[in-house]
Parts: sequence; structure tokens; C-alpha cells
Amino acid sequence: MTYYGSIEAGGTKFVCAVADEQLNIIERINLPTRSPKVTLDEVFAFFDAYPLIALGIGSFGPIDVNSKSSTYGYITSTPKPGWQNIDLLGSLKERYQVPVAWTTDVNAAAYGEMHLGAGKDTESCIYLTVGTGVGGGAVVNGTVLQGFSHPEMGHISVQRYPGDTVESACPYHDNCLEGLAAGPALEKRTGIKGQLLEATHDIWEIEAFYIAQALMNYTLTLSPEKIILGGGVMKQTQLFPKIRASLERQLGGYVALPVLEDYIVGCDLGDNSGTMGCLLLAKEKCEIKSDEFVS
Repeated sequence: MTYYGSIEAGGTKFVCAVADEQLNIIERINLPTRSPKVTLDEVFAFFDAYPLIALGIGSFGPIDVNSKSSTYGYITSTPKPGWQNIDLLGSLKERYQVPVAWTTDVNAAAYGEMHLGAGKDTESCIYLTVGTGVGGGAVVNGTVLQGFSHPEMGHISVQRYPGDTVESACPYHDNCLEGLAAGPALEKRTGIKGQLLEATHDIWEIEAFYIAQALMNYTLTLSPEKIILGGGVMKQTQLFPKIRASLERQLGGYVALPVLEDYIVGCDLGDNSGTMGCLLLAKEKCEIKSDEFVS
């Protein structure tokens, strides 16, 4: 029996999985993200037990997705200590010598949700994760969106909520979405970790304002059929109606939207969004490679 492999490479943990040809997950493990060598040795130990036919990788970034670049497949300017300029894709291709799909972790999650989850009735969607950081991926006409690089939706500039003077949690930008809406920003304002904040806390109105402002920008730029929200912060489900109401206010009636309860939704695949996206990309990469040899 042969298997597809998936690596959801995060700054905190690597989620590795193998699945059969029907994408049924056979085994899945979580590995803490330590040094590149230690982490990769553990990744290799897991996958070496399986005869892989393809591998899908969704990585934290920034990463180089330009196949013509000399650093294609690298994790580049990440703030994660020890992981700058690491050739993650090259290390895995050298080890396994199978077709490998390579994209960001949020692009993989967007792909999984669009084809197998909350966006499966669409041809375009955005997936935004709000947690320790903020990241977004887009699928347009059924294909992951990227150009010279990949989208960095978590670092778009946003206007501050009136009276909000908290120091940005982002080391690069004073007024970006991640710096003002990620989990560390919630803790900066309140002194309390986000998951411990009461559902009735006033902070959620501020949080909804920033997320809705970002969704307005994505809507006006890409007009996705659906926006899917995931990540630890979005487990605060009281945020969803607040975000929808704030988006409607901020748009001011300029464009007509679908029914907001259908337009802004949670993820269907839960913590498996990225894993299933990677597995699906691996399967498709394998099929493309097979077609190349058909005369």
C-alpha cells in the first residue's frame, strides 16, 4: 500500500500525517517546532515508516514560492529563531524523491476548506486564521492564489479603533492586522490571555472591528464567494455576529453582499483544514506528475 504525506509546518508545531489514496488519515502526529535539524529528524523518523508517493507541505512563512528563484522552497525572513533561510522543501525532496506540493500553511487550509469543507460549494474563498498570529490564504477558480510571492493578509494596514493606543504586537508594523488583532494584542490590552477572556468583555467589539475591516478590504479586492475564519481566537464564537455587523457598517452599503451568515463562516474541517489541504495538494501533484509520463 502507498501513502500520501502531509506536513503542516508551524512556528509552534509540525503536524505530520499520512493518508491512503482515498485521503483517509492513517496516522497523524504533532511535533514541537525546535531547531531545524531536530525537527526534521523527527519528521523523517515519522515518514520513513511509510512508502510515500507524494507529499504536500503547508509552511509558516514567509516562504519562497517562486519556482524560478534560487531560494525556491526556503523559509525566508521568518521571525522564528533559527529558521531563517532554511531550505525546507529541498531537504524533504532530497529525502523522499517524490512529487512535492509546496505552499503556505494558510493556503493549504484554504484549499482544504474550499474543496472538502466550508467552501466546497464555491469556486473561490478566503481562509483567515486568527490566533498567535494572523494569516490568510485565497483560492480563486479552484486554484491557490499566489504570484511572485504568496499573500500576507495578516499584515495589511488597518485604521485603529477610536481610542485604541495599544502598542502593536507585530515587530514589523505599527498598524497591521496581526499587530492589532492577534492573540498577543488581546493580551496586551487586557493582561489576560484571549482564551480566558469572558465572552461579554468589551475587547471583542474592538477585535471585531479590526477583523471586519480586513474582511472589507479582502472583499473589495478579491470578491470571494465565502470567507472562512479559523484559529484559536475564532473559537470565541460570539465574534462571528459582531464581525458581520461591523463589516456591514464599515462597507456602508457600497457593495451588495451575500447573506452574511453564509458569507462569513467558521471552518468545517476544524484543526484538519491544513492537513486535508496538504493531502489534497499532494494527491493532485502526484496525478500531474503521472500525466507528464503519458505519451
